Amino acid sequence: MAGLPVYFEQRLVGTIDVDKAGPGFTYDAGWIRLRGAFPISTTMPLRPDRVGPDIFLPWAANLLPENEQLRTLGQLLGMARSDVIGLLSAIGGDTAGALSIGQPGRTSSVQWRPLATPEELEAVLEDLPNKPFLAGEEGVSMSLAGAQSKLAVAVDEGGRICIPMNGSPSTHILKPDSPRLPGGVQNEAFCLTLARRMKIPTPDVTTGRAGKRTFLLVKRYDRTNVGGRWRRLHQEDYCQALGLPPSAKYEAHQTGIRGPNLKDMFDVTRRHLPATEIIRLLDLVVLNVLCCNTDAHAKNYSIMIRGNGASLAPIYDIMCGEVWGNVTKNLAQTIAGKSRGDDIKGKDWQRFARDCGLNPKQVVDRVGALAKSAIAEAVAAAAEVAAMPGGAHDVLGSARQAVERRAGALLAQLQELEDGAAARPAAPSLAVGGRG
Repeated sequence: MAGLPVYFEQRLVGTIDVDKAGPGFTYDAGWIRLRGAFPISTTMPLRPDRVGPDIFLPWAANLLPENEQLRTLGQLLGMARSDVIGLLSAIGGDTAGALSIGQPGRTSSVQWRPLATPEELEAVLEDLPNKPFLAGEEGVSMSLAGAQSKLAVAVDEGGRICIPMNGSPSTHILKPDSPRLPGGVQNEAFCLTLARRMKIPTPDVTTGRAGKRTFLLVKRYDRTNVGGRWRRLHQEDYCQALGLPPSAKYEAHQTGIRGPNLKDMFDVTRRHLPATEIIRLLDLVVLNVLCCNTDAHAKNYSIMIRGNGASLAPIYDIMCGEVWGNVTKNLAQTIAGKSRGDDIKGKDWQRFARDCGLNPKQVVDRVGALAKSAIAEAVAAAAEVAAMPGGAHDVLGSARQAVERRAGALLAQLQELEDGAAARPAAPSLAVGGRG
C-alpha cells in the first residue's frame, strides 16, 4: 500500500507503510527536528529508523474498538477485523490522543454538525450498536478504543451535542445507557465524582437524557481549548506503553501472551514518568479497589506524552461492579496475588508495595487515608450525581453502600495489622549497660 500519513493537526508526524513482514512506522524528518515534537509512544522514541510491526502493530491495534464493535465495524466497512491499518485509514481521523490518521486534523469547530433535538440524539444512540462511531456516514471519521459502546462528540458554545466532521476535533465522549448494566450511567458518574471529591484528577462529567435514553458525557482530557482553537493532547494507554495488544489487557487471559500486572505498570511509570507520578498511580490502583471496579485493566490507565516529558492521565472508565450480579467480582489485576477486593488484608498491601518497589508503610498509610476520604465523600458524591440532568437511579444507593463497605473493611484490616504490630514484643536492645 502507499504510505498512510499520520498528522498532529496540520503537521506531518510520520508515515505508516506495510511490507511483507507487516505494518511499520517512520517518523518524518521534519517532525524529529521540530522543537516540541513528541514521540507517538514511549515504545517509539524520536528516531529516523523505521519501527517494525512487532512494536508498531500492537500499538496501532489499541486505537481500535474491541469485540462486537470491531466485528460490526469491519462488516460495515467491508474489511477484516484483523486489518488494523485498513480500519484506521477509514476511521482514524479523530483517535484517542493527538494523532489523525490519513488526513490532517482540524482545530476549529466549524465542521461540527449539531444534533438539534433530543429525538435526533436518541435516534443516534438507538442505532449505535448497528453503526459504531457512525461508520460509513460521509465526513465522519473517528475511533475510540475499548469494548463499551460510545461516541466521540463535540459540545458547542450553546451546549448542543454535535458530530465532528471532516477531521474536526471531538471534545467529549458520550456513553449511552446499557440494558445489560442498568444504572451504568449513574454508576460511572458516581465513581468519577467520588474520585474528584477525593482530590484524584478526573475528567469533568455530567449525565443527560435524550427521550427514553440516558447517557454519560465525559469531557476529553486529551483535548483543550486554547484561544478558541481545540488542540489535541497526546496520550497512550498502558497496553500501548507495555507493547501489548488489546487482547492481553487483563492480567489473567487465554491469549498465550503474559498479561500486564501492577508491577509491570509501576516499572513503566518509573522508567518514563517523574517520581511524583508513582504516587499518583498508587492512588488510582487504590481507588479502583475502593470502588469495587473489577474492570481496571491496563487499557484503563493512560500516560500523557509531551515533547518535554510524560505524566499520568486522569482516571476514567471506572464503575462499581458490586451492584450487578452478572459482573465478575475478580479484580482485573491482582494485589499480592489476591483477585478479590474483599480478601485483601493489610499484609497484602505491604507485599504489593515490596513487589512494586514501593515503601510498605507509605502504601499502607495511603490506603488508609483514601479509604477514610471515600467514606467521607460518598454521600455527597451520590447526591451530586442524582442532581445531574440524567436524574437519579437506584444503583446510586447500592454503589455508595458498596464503596462504604469496602472502605470500612480495608480500614479494619489495616487496624488489625497495626494492632498486631503493637502486640509483638520489642526486639532486644543491642546496647550494653551496667558494670561487667
